[in-house]
Amino acid sequence: MKYATLGARILLGLIFVVFGLNGFLNFIPIPPPTPEGAAYIGGLIAAGLMPIVKAIEIVGGLMLLSGLLVPLGLLILAPIIVVIMHMHLVADPGGLPMAAALVVFELFLAWRYKQAWRDILRLGTQPSA
Repeated sequence: MKYATLGARILLGLIFVVFGLNGFLNFIPIPPPTPEGAAYIGGLIAAGLMPIVKAIEIVGGLMLLSGLLVPLGLLILAPIIVVIMHMHLVADPGGLPMAAALVVFELFLAWRYKQAWRDILRLGTQPSA
């Protein structure tokens, strides 16, 4: 299980670092999306969110690759993975296998790092004095 965790962490981290950097440097050609997918992504671009999303992808991916802040990396990448999955479910089903793999890796790693979520998910937590 140790090697599966390491592999999932490195693979998920690499995916987000590479595709995050690709958002700025355009070194991997992206196939044209469906018209619905183009509208979905066009909305994110028009709102000025894509540079922010790509920067968060790089930071989250580096956290996973470094192994130092894995739970925080998973936490900040989770909403991005939800949006990726939603986009491929409703607008561009061609990318659904990759989106599903991201969800599986995220859930697997969240389960493997479950001890990190105990304090976050504790009801009624009070601030320290």
